[in-house]
Amino acid sequence: MFEAVIFDWDETLADTKRVIVLSFQKVLKSIGCKVSDEFIERRIGIGSRKLFKEALKAAGLPFDDKTVENLVEKKISVQAELTGEVELFDGAVDLLEALQGRVKIALATMSNRKTIDKILREKGVRKYFDLVITEDEVSQPKPNPEIFLKCAAELGCRVQRCVVIEDSIFGVKAAKEAGMKCIAIPSGAYSAEELRREGADLIVDSIKEKERILSFIFGEAGSSDRKRKSGFMGV
Repeated sequence: MFEAVIFDWDETLADTKRVIVLSFQKVLKSIGCKVSDEFIERRIGIGSRKLFKEALKAAGLPFDDKTVENLVEKKISVQAELTGEVELFDGAVDLLEALQGRVKIALATMSNRKTIDKILREKGVRKYFDLVITEDEVSQPKPNPEIFLKCAAELGCRVQRCVVIEDSIFGVKAAKEAGMKCIAIPSGAYSAEELRREGADLIVDSIKEKERILSFIFGEAGSSDRKRKSGFMGV
């Protein structure tokens, strides 16, 4: 049994892809930087600063830290105006309610503090989290494990007693590097196979698979069942 469950936000608990892509594209267009929507989608989760840097490099445009910071601030303003379009995935609240009071719950997101606080209030889900850490509180983005290690430290839990729920290869890499177990959901830009290759301990098709997720967290399912039902690693 685990003591803490650490959730990612974008494309794990909430369908944010359209809003994120639109926000980045609007800002990038303003400086004549052209990248595909897929370029952005497959980098959701690495943080705004790193994504902007990779987009500018890909487009062959010069930049410095000040340029990137200005772009990040513009993107935050654009995205803050679009939070009303974000929807929680079906099953997200059911899972949070099933976990509340049984384990500590944290949110570890590479979204910025202003945006995530606004969305959590609007969706009425802030009450489920004992801790929320954003890109503003860490120096290194995923796949660096810093954000997950910070969660464990602030929750007072050993990393071996933490399980992460993620949708991206960056999140799975970070969780495994932190020494944590990871449940992966191919609800974002990455396939189940891509997530499996990064070492996800359990892969479920949807966050609606509450019973399988709870069984993994609380040790109520046998390993043979998890192996059979897709994506169990470590054998």
